[in-house]
Amino acid sequence: MGHSLLDGQRAALWGWGREGKATHRALRSAPVAGGGIRYPGELTLFCNAQEAEDARALGDPLLRIEAEVDGERLSAFDMVIKSPGISPYSPMARAAQASGTRFVGATQLWFAERRDADTLCVTGTKGKSTTTAMLAHLLRAAGKRTALVGNIGAPLMELIDGQADVWAIELSSYQTRDVADSGVRPHLAIVTNIYPEHLDWHGGEDRYVADKLALVTEGKPHVAVLNAADPILARMQLPDSEVVWFNHADGWHMQGEVIHRGDEAIFDTSTLPLPGAHNRGNLCAVLAALEAIGFDAAAFAPHAATFQPLPNRLQALGERDGILYVNDSISTTPHATLAALDLYRDRPVAVLVGGHDRGLDWHDFAEAMRSCAPHAIVTMGQNGPRIHALLEPIAAAGGFTLSQARDLEDAMRIGRDAIQGNGVMLLSPGAPSFGPYRDYVARGRHFAELAGFDPGKISAIQGMGIS
Repeated sequence: MGHSLLDGQRAALWGWGREGKATHRALRSAPVAGGGIRYPGELTLFCNAQEAEDARALGDPLLRIEAEVDGERLSAFDMVIKSPGISPYSPMARAAQASGTRFVGATQLWFAERRDADTLCVTGTKGKSTTTAMLAHLLRAAGKRTALVGNIGAPLMELIDGQADVWAIELSSYQTRDVADSGVRPHLAIVTNIYPEHLDWHGGEDRYVADKLALVTEGKPHVAVLNAADPILARMQLPDSEVVWFNHADGWHMQGEVIHRGDEAIFDTSTLPLPGAHNRGNLCAVLAALEAIGFDAAAFAPHAATFQPLPNRLQALGERDGILYVNDSISTTPHATLAALDLYRDRPVAVLVGGHDRGLDWHDFAEAMRSCAPHAIVTMGQNGPRIHALLEPIAAAGGFTLSQARDLEDAMRIGRDAIQGNGVMLLSPGAPSFGPYRDYVARGRHFAELAGFDPGKISAIQGMGIS
């Protein structure tokens, strides 16, 4: 192995989720041809008491486990490898940084170790998982051994020594700066859109946008595939990258249900298993990316017909007693909820909104309800009262019913009463799930269970890993 970011560093791990465990395995595994990290010295792990018990069971004699962490303790290390959910902008992280401690993510380590990998990165506020999975699906149809990895559910460090022709990597806003800081230019990067999100982690909208866009502004991919319909992206200039636009009349874009390349009609998407116009727009991003790396994208577009939609994303679970249950648990912004409502605008809908409150502005959503409200809106969760108060004067003017629920089960009961056995029960919360649920997957599984469906059959993402 060549030079590693960890050479000569006193290092610690902070967080013991799936990525933390994968990072520990990678640090303790012997290097192999093409990848692998070796850190044979003492390693400190900061985690909670329950995670500590799990970590001790590994029997690593050089793993020192601490259940308490603060800025002073973190300052004792040259480098802290943190889990994605831990913000480097927290007070304790800031205190350690002021003392010279460097915070990195496992994504940065992977990119620094796998410099020769052919990486196609995807980010954006919404649509990044589906776009990444579609990209992998079409690359495999083209005969490429493809890795589908990253934020979609398979941490990069689990495949530190994996061998693939192409790496399709989903990156959250927690990970995009890791790529930029690695000093390794991705082959290609797609950005689907930019809306305010994760403001608590980033500390504000401006920093969220800057961190998200760091993939292309500082990461300097050889090719940047950008959404011309997004006002923030449309203003961007990237002198170090070849810029390819989608959702633009000169490139890959939608006209009605038909995908066009410029003036040429290419593919009718009306029968595709992709709910919503935004997902078809994301297919345009995938086709633009394939063309940019040398494929005949038009020839591979029909393979989108065999793509299996991802769970928790406008996922139609089925009907019970005249009600179609739709699981859009991954919806964590009001804009995503508006997109979901647009898909079912011709049917009576009871939409369930609310969850963890991270300060997102719901005024645009409220204004939209003056003209395109569903039959019923049920608020729930930590920010439910705030959303309810914003919608109350609009509901009072007529057009939809507004209710407040104690929890998801109560919200579904209220929704069923509102649409009376005819319509759509739509879980599209526009907010994260933290609090009652570990993540949006757990929230979606609970919704399915309460609706009478087997949660085990609706959660798997096909094609993860390398194939």
